[in-house]
Amino acid sequence: MDKTRKVQGGDSARQGALRLLAAVEEGATLDEAATLIERLGPSDRARARRLALEVLRRSDRVDALLAPLLARRPRPDIRRILRLATVEMLALGEAPHGAVNAAVTLCRGLGGKGQAASGMVNAVLRKVASAGDAWSALPPQKLPDWLRGPVVAQWGRDVARAIEVAHEAGAPLDLTAKTGSAPGELLPTGSYRLPSGTQVSALEGYDSGDWWVQDAAAALAVRVLDPKPNEVIADLCAAPGGKTMQIAAAGADVTALDISESRLARVAENLERCGLRATLVAGDALEWRPEALLDAVLLDAPCSATGTIRRHPELPLIRDGGAIAGLADLQALLIDHALGLLKPNGRLVYATCSLLPAEGEDQLAAALQRHPDVKVEPVQTPGIEPEWLTDQGALRLRPDLWPERGGMDGFFIACLRKSG
Repeated sequence: MDKTRKVQGGDSARQGALRLLAAVEEGATLDEAATLIERLGPSDRARARRLALEVLRRSDRVDALLAPLLARRPRPDIRRILRLATVEMLALGEAPHGAVNAAVTLCRGLGGKGQAASGMVNAVLRKVASAGDAWSALPPQKLPDWLRGPVVAQWGRDVARAIEVAHEAGAPLDLTAKTGSAPGELLPTGSYRLPSGTQVSALEGYDSGDWWVQDAAAALAVRVLDPKPNEVIADLCAAPGGKTMQIAAAGADVTALDISESRLARVAENLERCGLRATLVAGDALEWRPEALLDAVLLDAPCSATGTIRRHPELPLIRDGGAIAGLADLQALLIDHALGLLKPNGRLVYATCSLLPAEGEDQLAAALQRHPDVKVEPVQTPGIEPEWLTDQGALRLRPDLWPERGGMDGFFIACLRKSG
């Protein structure tokens, strides 16, 4: 990816959004592509990412609307401009004249071929501007087949459609308080919720480290673990550190392990901002052993991240499900290793931010077969609604839950107790 590549003409935020969208088409995540917009000012950088997110959440829907208006499939750079302007007008309420004029200017900045396409772009987008009814009638973007199939098999088509609606809506901003409270609406599970787009660094308590950003579903993994003061606990695969901070804030002696030194550096930064302490270890969780057996382990295992699509809508576009089998094998190895680190009567919380039963329900069932000395400790965390519990006693969270509150990430969370 060439961070110096620029589209001439148009404003910086739209140019940045187009660079991000091009990088995703090349297989990058938005986080990996962030260097392409690092030279923009903070407000333009934030707007560029927001625009890219909104386009990615609706690209199939946009293409369905544009198809009958186009005589032929446009070049990728022209298609990105058309998608961006369509989303601005029909999803974000941008004034048509501003969005159309900006799109035409962006086209003209592409050189001779862009100049030639600018008339077509102008004509098509003027028709798009009056296509609100057709836009509203289109369904939200579908899950890819490799993900939709297992979701439908597990919960049915209605749930799959509800998840797709939640993905298009995006995610609000959730906070976890170190102690006391944080800005926003207090959720039944203990997190605090603010509207999407809230400027984090401007909130009261940011500089003093009173809270950190963490989705309400992710925060439940540690609430299920229920760490106690002076317990010795390991957080395997710890980055970016939200769960480590929860454990540390509870007064436990926590070791945060991650294979990535750069990601572990982020954990250190977050701990320092919030005035919390943990032992940080860079290494492979499968090879690490503590000096003495542990009271508890939190294993937020590497997974498909399919529960986070409302935050990362590029994931279905750059992944094909081919890595799932390998991830499931790794998860099983990590569960076995983590159980071996526990004292008698110790507990392991296994969590994945995945919608796939292969990384949740099926993984738990297989672990119980391999370890007859282990039992599921039914989740009884405050704020949990009964329909979130599985027959196994685990917690199954999905983006379509809490629709009136703005949903949550998809997670599977189970607490395993080793026999005494």
